[in-house]
Amino acid sequence: MPHSELFDGSHNDKMKPASSVTKIAREKGKHASSTENRRMVWEKVVWPLVLQVSRSYFSLKEYHTQRDQFCEFHNVRPSKVAGGFVSLLVKGILTRERNTYSIHYRLIPYMRKKVSLEYGLVIREINTKR
Repeated sequence: MPHSELFDGSHNDKMKPASSVTKIAREKGKHASSTENRRMVWEKVVWPLVLQVSRSYFSLKEYHTQRDQFCEFHNVRPSKVAGGFVSLLVKGILTRERNTYSIHYRLIPYMRKKVSLEYGLVIREINTKR
């Protein structure tokens, strides 16, 4: 192997098939995929459920029904949705009390207006100091 290839990293590309190199370039970091999962669960499962039931809380059974419909329709693993849901709890967007989940109190006016609420606005609204 030429000495110059040791330093420019080109020797690595010769050892790996092209598909694995492009796969590595496309993989997301841990934080990016967590954000993506939270966004997906919020925009496709949780918020539509809140608008459907017309209240700021929902039961575990209601959530499971909505999640199962989403997973079947979009061919997404329930474990991926579960990770996003737990992450919404950790971020404080949702709170849990026994088998009932509630949205953050600052999101209730959006629910009353039946606004399509995207994840970015949710984060800004919750984290804004007033």
